[in-house]
Amino acid sequence: MNKLKLLFNYLGFLLKSKNKHGIQSPFVFELYTQIIKDDQKYYCFDDIESIRAMLLLSKQKIKVTDLGAGSKVHSSTERRIANITKFSSKPAKYGQLLFRLANRFKPSSIIEIGTSVGISTMYLAAHNSKCKVHTIEGCPNITKIAKINFKKIGYNNIKIYNDSFENALPNIISQHTVLDFVYFDGNHTKTATLSYFNMCVEKASVKSVFIFDDIYWSDEMKAAWEEIKKHPKVTTTIDVFAFGIVFFNTDLSKENFVLRY
Repeated sequence: MNKLKLLFNYLGFLLKSKNKHGIQSPFVFELYTQIIKDDQKYYCFDDIESIRAMLLLSKQKIKVTDLGAGSKVHSSTERRIANITKFSSKPAKYGQLLFRLANRFKPSSIIEIGTSVGISTMYLAAHNSKCKVHTIEGCPNITKIAKINFKKIGYNNIKIYNDSFENALPNIISQHTVLDFVYFDGNHTKTATLSYFNMCVEKASVKSVFIFDDIYWSDEMKAAWEEIKKHPKVTTTIDVFAFGIVFFNTDLSKENFVLRY
């Protein structure tokens, strides 16, 4: 999707989106005011952002094996670590939202589909050292960079799988009775996204939280998001443009919220 179309989508999002005054669900109101819009600075943010800063200064180039939908910015297989970090990692605002969501729902384990250099992974792992984060990265050289970052920050609760999502995900799912928290951030095509969702939704419980990255990234991702919202197990969803957040709690009504963040 080109930048003009993405801007058009964002303008459409702004027209539909609401702030706290348009939320009638007590659950969503609490989540929006206390978690999504929270601007409190937590202990781990500076450590993670210092690693991002170092990566952005790196002049090192690596050969990239891309098993997903590809990059909108780079066509070459040789890329600078600085550029991978700049274009493939979520900005601090959204990494910190991932941290707050994990901190709020306190999963015993997390699955991340798409590690890149590990910025989002570290935000997910930071909320609780006892929470195991399983993360998948297809490129061997990017996996090495992520492992270095995890070692630098001292997080020992991250297990990274250097494999395709199709191979690694079923293996990880088989290790769990219930999937508490899943972050989908890889292979942004409709077919792949729905395939990963359908693998995971079988083990979703009323307490599960699924987060989908870049739901406006392409027409395919928009279509995938629309299908996910309609799934019979899905109750409440929240669209904050960069993320789509999915809940399965049967105490919640089936509603779709578009909220300004």
